[in-house]
Amino acid sequence: MAVVLHDYWRSTASYRVRIALALKGVAYRRVPVDLVSSAQLGAAHLALNPQGLVPVLEIDGLVLTQSLAIIEYLDETRPDPALLPTGQGARAQVRAMALAIACETHPLSNLSVLQRIEALAGPAARAAWNRGNIAAGLAAFERLLDHPGFDGRFCHGGSPGIADCVLIPQLYNATRWGVEFEHLMRIRAVAAHCAAHPAFAAARPENYDPSPRAKQQQGERK
Repeated sequence: MAVVLHDYWRSTASYRVRIALALKGVAYRRVPVDLVSSAQLGAAHLALNPQGLVPVLEIDGLVLTQSLAIIEYLDETRPDPALLPTGQGARAQVRAMALAIACETHPLSNLSVLQRIEALAGPAARAAWNRGNIAAGLAAFERLLDHPGFDGRFCHGGSPGIADCVLIPQLYNATRWGVEFEHLMRIRAVAAHCAAHPAFAAARPENYDPSPRAKQQQGERK
């Protein structure tokens, strides 16, 4: 049965799931959902996800929503490589790191939130809000990385896991909005190790940018 991922190329939640699928070696067919044109609010997509959000993953006869629920399902049904460490305490710690971004930082940067802020206070307020939110979230995450399981490679131990799947898309968003994180040494170390991992390279948004210029550049690189 084919695996189908409904996503938007620049959605950080979708990016998380693409990383997890690549780490697990799960092949899939991608169905782009253009958030800018509000395709997520069309009848076809709402039939899959009544929330009108991406990603949506069709797998094993199921239709799954919410990126962290999808990633944990992948980890439970396809346990190698594991995305959560052994030990209840370590697993709770890694989940907390993932949720710190997925539930606290990322929702305040959602397109619907930013559009509402811009409608109320203008584009400058939108940018200031988002930069401040991302910077504060990354600063807190840097402190969360100060734990016994951090050895300078990934968020926990020597292999990537669910927290890395969440952090790297948030760093992409930070770069897009001009938020510096060079001073966050633990985050920089994780970013460097993830950048060298083929699963993270395969999931990068640039690989799926639908713009004509991006397609031209991809053709030039082949």
